[in-house]
Amino acid sequence: MKLYFSPGACSLCPHITLREAGAEFELVKVNLPEKKLPDGTDYFSVSPKGQVPVLELDDGETLTENAAIIQYVADRYPQAGLAPAAGTIDRYHLQEWLSFVGSELHKNFPPLFIARYPPEYKPLARQTLERKFGNLEQHLADRPYLMGDQFSVADAYCFTIMNWHKRADLDLSPWPKLKAYVERVEARPNVRKAVEAEVS
Repeated sequence: MKLYFSPGACSLCPHITLREAGAEFELVKVNLPEKKLPDGTDYFSVSPKGQVPVLELDDGETLTENAAIIQYVADRYPQAGLAPAAGTIDRYHLQEWLSFVGSELHKNFPPLFIARYPPEYKPLARQTLERKFGNLEQHLADRPYLMGDQFSVADAYCFTIMNWHKRADLDLSPWPKLKAYVERVEARPNVRKAVEAEVS
């Protein structure tokens, strides 16, 4: 498999998932501003969306969007325990968290650190995120991970997006359980390896 990624982007999520799964994969760094691959190939030839991540499977099929990619990896490597079995109520709770991260967190961070967003977006985005941080703080009050005691693909996605608090200059101290959660995930060996590999 090949994972097309860009440092600092949400493609860190499937990168973490692949490492946690023990999968063999190749990393392909994408120059997102120029939409180019390292050999100069137009990235739109890989992804018409022009975005990361893209996971290219061994048969040439491609998957895009974090929620789809990480569930595919979890299902392909069930021994890693990264997702509950399909069809169970716990799997739907996992999808609930993936939707929450994608719609409530992922979309509200970029206005705080990407210049193309109008300045007037920032206060609303910050207020929205702070409310969502409160939801996470409450949920994490009595469990180490979103799904309970077991790290899941939802944590890979949530950590990836929450880690943007550094770029957004958001102090997590008012949410100590959430802050501890981010630090807990960050300390996982495979998470550290993924982060280090993307900055090297």
